[in-house]
Amino acid sequence: MSTWEDNVRKVIPYTPGEQPNQPDMIKLNTNENPYPPAPGVERALRELETDTLRLYPDPTAGDLVHAIAERYHLKDEQVFVGVGSDDVLAMSFLTFFNSEKPVLFPDITYSFYDVWADLFRIPYERPALDEDFHIRKEDYFRENGGVIFPNPNAPTGVELPLEDVEDIICHNRDVIVIVDEAYVDFGGTSAVSLIEKYDNLLVVQTFSKSRSLAGMRIGFACGNAKLIKYLNDVKYSFNSYTMDRTALAAGVAAVKDQEYFEETCNKIIETREWTKKELKALGFSFQDSKSNFIFASHETCPAAELFAALREKHIYVRYFPKGRTENFLRITIGTREEMQKFIDFLKEYLK
Repeated sequence: MSTWEDNVRKVIPYTPGEQPNQPDMIKLNTNENPYPPAPGVERALRELETDTLRLYPDPTAGDLVHAIAERYHLKDEQVFVGVGSDDVLAMSFLTFFNSEKPVLFPDITYSFYDVWADLFRIPYERPALDEDFHIRKEDYFRENGGVIFPNPNAPTGVELPLEDVEDIICHNRDVIVIVDEAYVDFGGTSAVSLIEKYDNLLVVQTFSKSRSLAGMRIGFACGNAKLIKYLNDVKYSFNSYTMDRTALAAGVAAVKDQEYFEETCNKIIETREWTKKELKALGFSFQDSKSNFIFASHETCPAAELFAALREKHIYVRYFPKGRTENFLRITIGTREEMQKFIDFLKEYLK
């Protein structure tokens, strides 16, 4: 009898959000930006010389690295880029979490963390969020092999104040602390300002949400130059050409259009705040989200029922049917028109 499976690395994979394809759908399930990328992105792709696609891209992603560094007032050697923040985070797990001590991240958080930990055979523990879905900073004031958490957290949308983030870093100077800021541009406060102060801090962001480039797969990390060198060493040992030419061109154009970036982020923030008021009036409860989604529970109608009813009308939200999240829906903020239709449906269904 064959025993080859004994040596197969087996993991329970991450489950991505559903990608439906209905002409009349309202897609509020994967935290995508409802607005198109910056105008310069289309122009950059249109002007891309297709003959250059036969050549390998710049392995250092130099133009994109420089554009990001300039935007965040950093040096080029303090920036790392990858194929979406998932790629950057996976590289970071592989590079920095190699102790026999457990890595710490919240029990309710981005569900890829435990997948990477299992894949790379990294021990981990998951301190529980409090009853209001807040991170308790004191849970991270103990011996560990590294710390990672999103800020704002996902899927809750709750932000940990920057002074608490710094407190966690201060209590963990002998390990790497990764702050995953996928949603920080929707009202959060970035920890990038702490990079010069703490050489063990890595801040990870993405172009998928606030820069409307989920389909391009661009992510980046900011940190001490030594941390970035270690990340690049692992990257070049794994795949030297991670960023293709189209992504590099689109990324540079997106970073340079700060005015459009701020305009679309502000639209989403305004629509989120409007949606909060409407949901509260309908009997929903939720924490104060600083992201482009709301994690909400209704006072009488079960989340599973609402999820199914919305789906029948081709309104897609995200449902996590287990544990403390089983009666909550994660609702991405779409355009004002999309959110109005979503609220109109709820008013009719819940009356």
